[in-house]
Amino acid sequence: MEAEYPMDMIQTEKLVYEYEKRDEEGNIIGMSRAVDEVDVNIKEGQFIAILGHNGSGKSTFAKHINAILTPTEGSMWVDGRNTKEPEELWNVRKSAGMVFQNPDNQIIGTVVEEDVGFGPENLGVPTDEIWHRVEESLKAVGMISYRHHSPNKLSGGQKQRVAIAGVVAMEPKCIVLDEPTAMLDPVGRREVLRTVESLRKKKKVTVILITHYMEEVIDADKIYVMDHGHVVMEGTPREIFSRVEELKKFRLDVPQVTILSDELRRQGIHIPAGILRKEELVECLCQLS
Repeated sequence: MEAEYPMDMIQTEKLVYEYEKRDEEGNIIGMSRAVDEVDVNIKEGQFIAILGHNGSGKSTFAKHINAILTPTEGSMWVDGRNTKEPEELWNVRKSAGMVFQNPDNQIIGTVVEEDVGFGPENLGVPTDEIWHRVEESLKAVGMISYRHHSPNKLSGGQKQRVAIAGVVAMEPKCIVLDEPTAMLDPVGRREVLRTVESLRKKKKVTVILITHYMEEVIDADKIYVMDHGHVVMEGTPREIFSRVEELKKFRLDVPQVTILSDELRRQGIHIPAGILRKEELVECLCQLS
């Protein structure tokens, strides 16, 4: 049975974001739409993935959730607050925390625990509560034993987990991860994704993952696929990955096991569309024998 989510955490209505195109001399030569009339509804506590190749508009969309960008046309609401209202900016940013591609751009402290405490301190959280949050956040991401280390000595995956802890310490209702594993090796990628899923279950936060790695999204509640600023596909992972040819049309990779399953189906082997895991394929094949 599908989980029930009580309310919309993120809602957009015909969201448009335009930017100026300039020539080599810096003269404005026209406007370009990075996000073009996007409608999404994301419920509290959901894990949502937004996929798309480079230039699809997915990162531009992500920056609207934290009001780094505001709509040219249309609207976005975060936890019921309109991001275009200047007086709501602080509340929007308290509700939605951002984790970016490069953790080095987000880590500013010389000691891990100081870095994690920076966000809550800016929010005016009392000192005792800050240290409590720092400890809890570092425990939550599995980095408590590194609290007195210098971030410079950490691996990429560890730095990204510290960056996530810094966002968690601010206690947002929603965490937006904008290609958080793009600069990591496979081990670091797994570390970060395990951390995020564990946090979602423990803290009941809404997680929005922007990525182009298909294997990262198979546990999502819902996937949105973007292309040229539009949402071109939406559905559960199984619904999306059962449309292999369509995904290829949007220049997206498909998990290897899904491609293999699709090929087997074409050869007349009766297995379901949209297989997402090796174990699932093996089980289906064993049932045929």
